[in-house]
Formats: sequence, C-alpha cells, structure tokens
Amino acid sequence: MAKKTVASLQKAESKNLTKAIKMVKSPVTGAYTFKEEIVTNDKVKEFFDN
Repeated sequence: MAKKTVASLQKAESKNLTKAIKMVKSPVTGAYTFKEEIVTNDKVKEFFDN
C-alpha cells in the first residue's frame, strides 16, 4: 500500500503534495498515535498547528 501512495505522489500534477505525519497524544490513555494525511504544500503548516 505504501508503494502505491509513493508512486502516486511522484506524478507530474502531484508535485505540490506532501505526506505529513503527526504524533498525537491521547488525553484518555496517554498513548501516542500517528495521524497521516496527504496535504498540499501550502496547508502543511495548518496541519501541524491543529
């Protein structure tokens, strides 16, 4: 599955996309989970600020 994502990010029309991975702490258990999202380059800062 990861290979398919990487291959689709390398297309010419997709050059302005970034795969962002953020570590989020659960308020209930205290365990960390990872939130992954493919966002445009101008929205990366907003993704990490939220």
